[in-house]
Amino acid sequence: MTARPDVRFLDRTTPPHIFTLVVFAGLSALAMNVFLPSLPSMTAYFEAEYSVMQLSVALYLAVNAALQVVIGPVSDRFGRRPVILWSAVLFLIFTLGCLVAPTAELFLACRMGQAVIVTGMVLSRAIVRDMVPGDQAASMIGYVTMGMAVVPMIGPAIGGVLDEAFGWQANFVMLFLGGLFVLWLSWADQGETATARSSSFAEQFRQYPELLTARRFWGYALTAAFCSGAFFAYLGGAPFVGSEVYGLTPAVLGFYFGAPALGYAAGNFFTGRYAVRYGINRMLAWGTLLCAGGLGLSLVVSYAGLGSALAFFGFMTFVGLGNGMVLPNATAGMLSVRPHLAGTASGLGGAIMIGGGAALSALAGAMLTTGSGALPLQWIMFLTAFAAVLSMAYVLQRERRLRRGA
Repeated sequence: MTARPDVRFLDRTTPPHIFTLVVFAGLSALAMNVFLPSLPSMTAYFEAEYSVMQLSVALYLAVNAALQVVIGPVSDRFGRRPVILWSAVLFLIFTLGCLVAPTAELFLACRMGQAVIVTGMVLSRAIVRDMVPGDQAASMIGYVTMGMAVVPMIGPAIGGVLDEAFGWQANFVMLFLGGLFVLWLSWADQGETATARSSSFAEQFRQYPELLTARRFWGYALTAAFCSGAFFAYLGGAPFVGSEVYGLTPAVLGFYFGAPALGYAAGNFFTGRYAVRYGINRMLAWGTLLCAGGLGLSLVVSYAGLGSALAFFGFMTFVGLGNGMVLPNATAGMLSVRPHLAGTASGLGGAIMIGGGAALSALAGAMLTTGSGALPLQWIMFLTAFAAVLSMAYVLQRERRLRRGA
């Protein structure tokens, strides 16, 4: 396919509109981080330890990763539309559970169930790859995720304000309303794009080795996993740093917390504007270097004794900028290694990325103590971002060997 198909908004006979794809991915992003400024008040409400409530991030990401392993093959077999519709219904049920849970344990169980909404993020990428090829997919994914970046940028700020005004439950009321909107929008606008179906669900899983033995797939997947891992570590540790190290209120923390999303929007804009011109590999190289470089500067500033809330969160814009350039291009790279397995590649790549993110989020939460300051989190993020640079270097080396026929 060399041209984008005809798309008509709210017409189920055509592929979904780009607005619909943004909403699909946006609700998944919102569910991940909107309540983070509320973690201290949720800890008090459930009379639990902070480390226990922080698991609402790590466990969500762990289930998120596990689901991505099956979402891709299921959607390749049964289609994108029914999978998104059912995931929206289940998300609504589990969100209600979060609202009425009487104990921290039941809340965490329902929070894990909320991860089903990751379907929207996984399949918005696969749908793009269904519609357009190669570098065009990277460009379109860039625009989709640039729009999506508005959600995590304003989500924590809104969540902090809602927490102070109405309590932490207001965040989950907002998520429930968002789930209703996604259910309606997917019913009204999402035409099926997975026209080539496998003969059986088992056949899809038998094709995993084809991806797992593709070196370029691993290179792109690990680049995405390590670069985004810096951000997931931020999700696990930044609420503690903001509230306990710098003494920020939930509303102010929510405002600062959106700093990476500013960079993420800019990075996605650059991808949408320049991916076709410069190619995905060059965009990936720039993105990984920006992410690691910004975090390195953050460490230098802290060791120079100039650390502050403004400096800490300000340097996090480099994490967003790098991710905004890396994730759309790495995703397009993963999906293009074996185009006939686009849904499977999106799910498997996402599982690798989110699974690593869950571990890093939990590690960040465990390493931060009242007397540690922000340095443990900064080191975790920098080392993870540096690993992304090394993974991208492997991709470039592999590309050169393929061009030489090696």
